Amino acid sequence: MKPLLETLRAGTGYLEKHGVEEARLNMEHLLAHVLGCRRLDLYLRFGEGLHEKDLEILRGLTKRRAEGEPLQHLLGTVDFLGNELVSDHRALIPRPETEYLCDLLIKHYGKNPPTRVLDMATGSGCIGLTLATAWKESQVILADISEEALDLARLNASRLGLEGMQILRSDLFEKISTPFDLIVSNLPYIPRGEIPSLSREVQRDPILALDGGPDGLDIVRRFLADAPSRLTAGAAVALEVGHDQGHVTAEHTRGLGYTEVKVWADLAGIERFVVAAAPLLA
Repeated sequence: MKPLLETLRAGTGYLEKHGVEEARLNMEHLLAHVLGCRRLDLYLRFGEGLHEKDLEILRGLTKRRAEGEPLQHLLGTVDFLGNELVSDHRALIPRPETEYLCDLLIKHYGKNPPTRVLDMATGSGCIGLTLATAWKESQVILADISEEALDLARLNASRLGLEGMQILRSDLFEKISTPFDLIVSNLPYIPRGEIPSLSREVQRDPILALDGGPDGLDIVRRFLADAPSRLTAGAAVALEVGHDQGHVTAEHTRGLGYTEVKVWADLAGIERFVVAAAPLLA
């Protein structure tokens, strides 16, 4: 049997040679996944040996990671504000920035969450399912144009015991007519010309979840133009946009008559979350 620590070091070197960032951390996650233990538990097991059948599985996963397959797809799940969500090729990988937006919203509303919430372009369901878990008395609806993404969202809803949620296919507000107190969305916002230069891992995400048109904001502008008629008086929208799109989006939002427009920063200090109240005449 090959010692765990030796296996970890060899795998880390292999991933580094293939340009994988945070190679050691990636390798620890893969090894823990194969052994069915927590990553931190590895440090108590470095003297143990790895059985050949486990080593063979690990080799396959390491090779796929070296070829650019996202770690989250290899592990099959991702932790998102304490909820374990399935993550695969059907939707955008839930990211820390989006997780932080959910955390900000939960703290912002405190003990008075909105009654009706829409997660537009839900993808894996990470936003809507997280808010539904936190706001148990709220009615949360998930919508997306991609049937594949909706299948993944349904799976995640089932895993969290939220099978009764309304999950529907809609091209933005095409199939949605009732008003909401909060609409949250992480829409596609990558400028089309930048997509070929994205990392290998991000390019494994569905193109539908990335392509925001020539300047990245085509779908965001459509959303902001159509949202007012689906908002109750005093309702809000909350959007995640690109690292350099926060203030541009905020100005466009003000131009459409939205009020109380704010730009919130993510954990890295990047102002990428646009939050606004419904136009007064909506």
